[in-house]
Amino acid sequence: MQRICFLLKVRTERLAEYRERHKAVWPELLAALSRHGWTNYSLFLRDDGLLVGYCETPDFAAAVAGMQSEEVNARWQREMAPFFESLGTGAADTSMQALDEVFHLA
Repeated sequence: MQRICFLLKVRTERLAEYRERHKAVWPELLAALSRHGWTNYSLFLRDDGLLVGYCETPDFAAAVAGMQSEEVNARWQREMAPFFESLGTGAADTSMQALDEVFHLA
């Protein structure tokens, strides 16, 4: 099982709405994430907009690729893209770069 951690930056003027949106993530998106191996998935948000994501999955590349095939994910990414800084032309789910794990206490 891979443990994946990634960072993104939410626009500070959109923090409250970002938090609200994640109180009611679409059930069909949650089902798609589960279907493609995203487990123990958490997002942590700091008041300056730093977003830390964590998930566990057997194969992160396959989990990301699987979500790319989901229409519900495309809709979610389109709606969420304006919340993020520094994504360039990509969406948040394709801009995630896993951080190197340097320590783990099991």
